[in-house]
Amino acid sequence: QVQLVESGGGLVQPGGSLRLSCVASGSIFSIYAMGWYRQAPGKQRELVAVITTGGSTDYADSVKGRFTISRDNAKNTVYLQMNSLKPEDTAVYYCNARRIVAPNILDYWGQGTQVTVSS
Repeated sequence: QVQLVESGGGLVQPGGSLRLSCVASGSIFSIYAMGWYRQAPGKQRELVAVITTGGSTDYADSVKGRFTISRDNAKNTVYLQMNSLKPEDTAVYYCNARRIVAPNILDYWGQGTQVTVSS
């Protein structure tokens, strides 16, 4: 079992920045791929960024060049640095921890943190 707690959301003006954090507990953090997802009102949850156990990253096209995902295994924490925020980035952001133990996929989720981009 992995417990995930997000923080860092809030209200920011267009063009501004926020850094989200997600602290994990309950298991060995370094063996999990970590991701950030978001869900806007009336829309499905979508992948924003992922970082593998080896540190490789991937991003949704809509955030490439603006968002950066990173992890600190010593602190059991994954971050999402969000720059040049746009109103369409407004959503609840969720932290995800994933481990594949074939044939099963183990997914754990945080409670979410609200990000609102508005003037």
